[in-house]
Amino acid sequence: MKLAGLKSIENAHEDSVWAATWVPATEDRPALLLTGSLDETVKLWRPDELDLVRTNTGHSLGVAALAAHPSGIIAASSSLDSFVRVFDVDTNATIAVLEAPPSEVWGMQFEPKGTILAVAGGSSASVKLWDTSSWRLISTLSIPRPEAPKPSEKTSSKKFVLSVAWAPNGKRLACGSMDGTICVFDVDRSKLLHQLEGHNMPVRSLVFSPVDPRILFSGSDDGHVNMHDAEGKTLLGSMSGHTSWVLSVDASPDGGAIATGSSDRTVRLWDLKMRAAIQTMSNHNDQVWSVAFRPPGGTGVRAGRLASVSDDKSVSLYDYS
Repeated sequence: MKLAGLKSIENAHEDSVWAATWVPATEDRPALLLTGSLDETVKLWRPDELDLVRTNTGHSLGVAALAAHPSGIIAASSSLDSFVRVFDVDTNATIAVLEAPPSEVWGMQFEPKGTILAVAGGSSASVKLWDTSSWRLISTLSIPRPEAPKPSEKTSSKKFVLSVAWAPNGKRLACGSMDGTICVFDVDRSKLLHQLEGHNMPVRSLVFSPVDPRILFSGSDDGHVNMHDAEGKTLLGSMSGHTSWVLSVDASPDGGAIATGSSDRTVRLWDLKMRAAIQTMSNHNDQVWSVAFRPPGGTGVRAGRLASVSDDKSVSLYDYS
């Protein structure tokens, strides 16, 4: 696999762009790219030309994360205003507004069948699960907090939950915390199975392999991308190459590669057989907060796409084959 720069839009937003995700194709349209920014907006883009389809408003502070429903019909945006807004992709009509206490709405992902929205709960040291038919909170998966050696010592900040990811079979859910630990839950039983070690700094991004529900990738401020056996609690490998924080990681649809975005201003493509970075893209001139592979599907789709967004306000699109 090799990346080729396709198009970049400078000043795509009026402020830093922190989030990007693809809305799957429907019968009526191709996949669309969603981007979210500290300028409080969510923008929809066409997948090849990066033509702006619409600018969505509705938050009163910056957009921190995005999630797209597998149907391609709805999506969700979380904001520093402590709200999650669920909206119709094609009309921008608000479907639901989910409220949380301050600092408890961060990374999000829909369950692969679309029945649950998982929200990383930040300072609550938990993952909140919302039913997508009623938009009611149905479960809270809590992270075990370490006991403080002294009554005055605060430990909750170490268990601040930043990231969340579903296994492709929907049976397991992983979340990454500020202290570098990753918790894996059995969702049906609402039970913590185990914690994965290997990072010593915040885990900002997680993604399961789309072809093997055991394999989990994590990106951390320690500059490493780790590959875990999420069932066997084994660290399978640790890949290095970035010179600063790894802010985002995503897996290619065929499971053969991952892409990462970093504070070192680069996007890197990693070959999983080699377990090494095989390409570095330097389209951005500031931190790269999110990378996202376009999901498979849709009529007339011949080539793969990868998107990246940055503090430099730009959106970049890459071709790969």
